[in-house]
Amino acid sequence: MRYSWCSRWLLFLAWTSLQVVTHGGLPGTWELLVPNVGIASMHTAVTHYGTVVLLDRTNIGPSRRMLRKGHCRFDLKDRVLKHDCYAHSVLFDPATNQIRPLMILTDTWCSSGQFLPDGTLLQTGGDLDGLKKIRKFAPCEPDKLCDWEELDDVELAAGRWYSTNQILPDGSIIIVGGRAASSVEFYPPKKHGAVVLPFLADVEDNQMDNLYPYVHLLPNGHLFIFANNKAVLYDYVTNSIVRDYPPLDGGPRNYPSAGSSAMLALQGDYSTAVIVVCGGAQYGAFIERSTDTPAHGSCGRIVATDPKPGWEMEDMPFGRIMGDMVMLPTGDVLIINGAQAGTQGFEMASNPCLYPVLYRPDQPVGLRFMTLNPGTVPRMYHSTANLLPDGRVLVAGSNPHYFYKFEGDFPTELRLEAFSPEYLSQDRANLRPVIEDSPKRIRYGDAFEVVISVSLPVVEKVEVNFASAPFATHSFSQGQRLVKLTVSSAIPESGGRYRISCTGPPGAKVAPPGYYMAFAVNQGVPSVARKLRMLFLDPTSTRV
Repeated sequence: MRYSWCSRWLLFLAWTSLQVVTHGGLPGTWELLVPNVGIASMHTAVTHYGTVVLLDRTNIGPSRRMLRKGHCRFDLKDRVLKHDCYAHSVLFDPATNQIRPLMILTDTWCSSGQFLPDGTLLQTGGDLDGLKKIRKFAPCEPDKLCDWEELDDVELAAGRWYSTNQILPDGSIIIVGGRAASSVEFYPPKKHGAVVLPFLADVEDNQMDNLYPYVHLLPNGHLFIFANNKAVLYDYVTNSIVRDYPPLDGGPRNYPSAGSSAMLALQGDYSTAVIVVCGGAQYGAFIERSTDTPAHGSCGRIVATDPKPGWEMEDMPFGRIMGDMVMLPTGDVLIINGAQAGTQGFEMASNPCLYPVLYRPDQPVGLRFMTLNPGTVPRMYHSTANLLPDGRVLVAGSNPHYFYKFEGDFPTELRLEAFSPEYLSQDRANLRPVIEDSPKRIRYGDAFEVVISVSLPVVEKVEVNFASAPFATHSFSQGQRLVKLTVSSAIPESGGRYRISCTGPPGAKVAPPGYYMAFAVNQGVPSVARKLRMLFLDPTSTRV
């Protein structure tokens, strides 16, 4: 029997209901999903089928998962394994906990990625033979076979190592920066190739703190680009800087100094975009290879669309480097993984930060952070965190060593875990809505209806929120986005069902075309998401 995407998640939640672990009275629970996934995931992305792509670098030597018989990789230039029959990418199905090896050919070390409008994962750059490489993974249903495709007819105009990808309103991808690459380019490629962006060179220091820049598409169509401790508003159409933002106090925040960033939920009339940048290493820790220099605990928050923007500062409960910021369906932000001392880099950090923190943006300064139930697995350099369609957060990876190393401090981590925020606690189960009916695709500005059921009567307006599936790597989720729709009050029907009238996002600057996880949120408790495809406005477009 084949189950729907939503049904598969509900079955899996029931199966794992006895697998959760709590520590003390702090909110949230942890689950061990797979004790050995076979690879340490440096890059992680959730497909629109609910499966998860895990990806490491190829020149890592033997992993703990073999490729399918007859699918070995031959590379005479590989310094470790010229005949490599080990998987360096796998596909994980959270509904069954099954792992399937995938075959990647070129080096994906510190590469970048983003989903295209049709749900294909575009993966760009890396090191060595992957420096200019473009790859694609077209996902399929969990019981089908799909694998990586290495493109031979097109390559990047510039080598991209430690760059950032962001989908644009027209469905194309902009690829920003990278080591020794102070430029941007696009996929599909444009005739002019790479375009110089001097800002990226201007903010480079002797630690190279301009790598993996934080890139956010604002609802005005421009890009907020943050690197080191500075940010600009960038018009990618004219290749011009529209605005320089004030510097953010507290030192460098990008790789290798390893803070993180998120754009808060877009809502209301969608004219306002708020950016948060949190944590980071002290300047000099990377150069000095200091593993015990305390990390920053400061966060800066800025209204990027304000005529006169300025940073509002506040402190997290813990100093943190290499933390991942995950937009939850509610609009809160989960900050998870990382360390409290050192910097990014192989064996360059210590004192793992096991406590997740919930950032509640609607609270006043001083009350926004809530400390959550700690995990037990250190997630250091090269770890990831991704929102799943059931509202949990998948936590993967951690390999602070050049090769796989399973002894000593902070060994290579092959365990796969999930963290469940407090909204999934048993005492809130009666508030959890179930989406009974919703469209599979909409166009911009469409009026549509969502039908939900819930055990207890609805007493507040139920939100309908669209969450993107980003490409998570190196403490930043590329393309992460949450859009709160304009909705009516829920109209009761028979059998505990309610009908909600919704209006789709007004345009692609607010919600770029592609697949989204559509959540109903009742009193802060999200449903299991339904997948929904946001289509181009033009009904004649061949790109839908």
